[in-house]
Amino acid sequence: MSESGHSQPGMYGQGRRRRRRRERDPGQPGQNLSGPSRDRDYIPRERRDGSEEPTGPLLQKTPIILAKPPGERSKPSAPVSGTTSLEKPIMLIKTREEGGKPGTSPDVAPSTSSAGTAKLEREGQRPTQPVYQIQNRGMGSAASGGAVDPVIGQTKLLPPEKMKHSIKLVDDQMNWCDSAMEYLRDQTDMLVVGVIGLQGTGKSTVMSLLSANSPEEDQRAYVFRAQSQEIKERAGNQSSGIDFYITQERVIFLDTQPILSPSILDHLINNDRKLPPEYNLPHTYVEMQSLQITAFLFTVCHVVIVIQDWFTDSNIYRFLQTAEMLKPSTPSASHDSIGSSGVDDASEYYPHIVFMQNKARREEFCPRNLKKMHMAVDKLMAHSHLKYKGTLSMLDCNIFPGLSRDYLETEVNLFLLPLMENDGDDTLTRAGSAPPLFSLLPGYRGHPSFSSLVSKFRSQILAMSRSQLSHTILTEKNWFHYAARIWDSVKKSSALSEYSRLLS
Repeated sequence: MSESGHSQPGMYGQGRRRRRRRERDPGQPGQNLSGPSRDRDYIPRERRDGSEEPTGPLLQKTPIILAKPPGERSKPSAPVSGTTSLEKPIMLIKTREEGGKPGTSPDVAPSTSSAGTAKLEREGQRPTQPVYQIQNRGMGSAASGGAVDPVIGQTKLLPPEKMKHSIKLVDDQMNWCDSAMEYLRDQTDMLVVGVIGLQGTGKSTVMSLLSANSPEEDQRAYVFRAQSQEIKERAGNQSSGIDFYITQERVIFLDTQPILSPSILDHLINNDRKLPPEYNLPHTYVEMQSLQITAFLFTVCHVVIVIQDWFTDSNIYRFLQTAEMLKPSTPSASHDSIGSSGVDDASEYYPHIVFMQNKARREEFCPRNLKKMHMAVDKLMAHSHLKYKGTLSMLDCNIFPGLSRDYLETEVNLFLLPLMENDGDDTLTRAGSAPPLFSLLPGYRGHPSFSSLVSKFRSQILAMSRSQLSHTILTEKNWFHYAARIWDSVKKSSALSEYSRLLS
């Protein structure tokens, strides 16, 4: 206000007051340094809201809404199942001159990690996206409630559990068992290998060596139990029904009871076991059991190994062709290949048949004898639709280095395996009878070692082609249900019933 009572704009404005205070030295409040004519006491001015004017220098600031420091905030408790308790977000405002951005805490540094921490504080701790997707399957309540454990999610990615021993797929009463279902997965890359053979030929031992064991291990630790010395002395059989084992490489092995077993027949006769009403004689029932198992393997397996311990029994080939005739009709996925006779040969599925000559002698490894064996098997299986040639060869294993593929005109799926014995003891025994000059040389076997031949045989079996077993692609679990239906249809087959009546 001037002396005349009129207001003079800008005279005591905010900019003029700030400029005058910067030009003079700091002094006590109310002290006038402009001259004696204006020396008077300083009286603070009142504001319209009733508050006094601040005594310090005035700075223009944006308003700051303060909150508790992050360390003093109450941490959000774990949400109770069925409720979603989330705290309201805290909005903090900070001036730009102090290096922050609106919406961040005053003590948070402008770094990427700090920004991520502040975001997690507002939104709560969340698992990573892949773990959340895994947990969301089949765990609806836990995933929807937000309490997801990443450790449980990672357990779903672990490899399948390794089986320690075989389990029953078909028991000794010829009933189907469901215990194998827990070891199967929903994937289609699998190989099914079955075995048949007479009693005491070494089926369980060969299947254990192909699946999980080595010749150096104790036979009592094999996944398929072999005959003990006591069982051999009383001419008994070790396996009954069908045993199941699956490796971590997803190869299914099926070990079976011996076909046409005299010990099973003896057990039926001596124990007065009741026969099914459709079978009148015990030996008819034993033969029909063997045909049921063989026809079942011909339908659900990619590879069927026929094991013999001597060459050869013509009744075995007659038995195989009978089982082939009685096997259930199974359409194949391939319908475009038609035989020269006009009949659709691809509509029926047939597995690969491999003839294993177990406990072979040194003379049987002679190339001339090997050629005769191939010719005999080819003539006996000439009218069969089973795939008994073209998928396995001993000449490709470098067992006979000087022989070419043209040496065997009709090469069938035949493999020779010598008698399993301790290689070290055998070497010492043979070398001990030699002259002293050759005492350090290994004894002559006439064939590679047993371990080497088992390894070559395993490689060729696992390399077999895996054609479709039915008109659709089967996963492991689908295969299990499919095999259960095939087993049920084999047991109720009218063709088998008619054949049993002919035998009676």
